[in-house]
Amino acid sequence: MSALHLAVSNAAVLTTTLARARGHELVERPGFLAMRGPTLLRVLVRRPDLDADDLAELNLLVKRAEARVLVEDSYGTVDGAALDLTARHMPVMVREPGPLPEPALEVTPARTAAELAVVERVVVDGFPVPGFPVGGALPAALLDTGWCHAHLAWRDGRPAGACLTIVADGVGGVYWVTTLPEHRSRGVGRALMHAVLNQFPVPMTLTAARPGRPLYDSLGFSVVTEATWWSNGG
Repeated sequence: MSALHLAVSNAAVLTTTLARARGHELVERPGFLAMRGPTLLRVLVRRPDLDADDLAELNLLVKRAEARVLVEDSYGTVDGAALDLTARHMPVMVREPGPLPEPALEVTPARTAAELAVVERVVVDGFPVPGFPVGGALPAALLDTGWCHAHLAWRDGRPAGACLTIVADGVGGVYWVTTLPEHRSRGVGRALMHAVLNQFPVPMTLTAARPGRPLYDSLGFSVVTEATWWSNGG
């Protein structure tokens, strides 16, 4: 199984898990998944050879959307410009398992609904994530899945950063690695990544935003492809 397929499959687990936990509609097609909620239509293209029916259904979903639209396409299959969407390109990266030094800051798991709410607040305040439902981005039901994990980094006794991981089918994905503005350039992101990569000794994937790319390069992640993220917003 290719590294890109592992990354897309992990993202599919995330999309499915979030849709069910949030109570949002989940559209499942052979070539894509779509999570449709009141503030976001999130589409994940999961194969490079979408047939005409899949493309027609995807186009219809986007045209009818009244919320923010986000289409993640790692295969270059979708012509989002024809749907009045704007493209942004970000690398999909993968790292084979290998030990790292213990994190220089305290990193703890979120095990309760209250702790998960802190993770959500950090991500929404520090990322931010367009289309996240206010107060319901990370429902407590995520804690019951067994494959979804939330992590908090602490600095000077305060939450300083957070991320989410999905570990399923022998591969892990790291999502929304976030440092709050007042704690940036203090090693928070590195501490989170060291903790996560040591906790889960499996191949790990992520999509790198530009500010995080140097950190991921230094940790041994390599680029698999440049994914296109189509959206109807900035």
